[in-house]
Amino acid sequence: MIEHVSLRCRSARKSRKFYEAALKPLGYECDMEHGEAFGFKDAAGRHDFWVTKGKLGTPTHIAFLAKTRKQIDAFYEAALQAGGKDNGGPGPREGYAEYAAFAFDPDGNNIEVVIWPKASRNKRAKK
Repeated sequence: MIEHVSLRCRSARKSRKFYEAALKPLGYECDMEHGEAFGFKDAAGRHDFWVTKGKLGTPTHIAFLAKTRKQIDAFYEAALQAGGKDNGGPGPREGYAEYAAFAFDPDGNNIEVVIWPKASRNKRAKK
């Protein structure tokens, strides 16, 4: 399952205004901010779309949701064996995720596989 996608933009604030208006009819609401990155939640409460200030034409970030740490470990090993490059090996991510791993694909796209903290998962499930 795709967990989230992050698009790069010249102006995070300008893009935020655009996406707030454009995605509102679809039930999206911007309610998370990390520096110049803005997270939009859908009607189910999932933060699956982000806009982040960055150089246009830079690689995309996409995250997949895992069910187990073993899946994340296996993703990371398989990604590296298939020609990917390390962008953060499997492990807990304090202040972010219970457990995650990151790898660059052959074109430099940042691929993440993640498990959220239990408190965060429970919060998301209740929405």
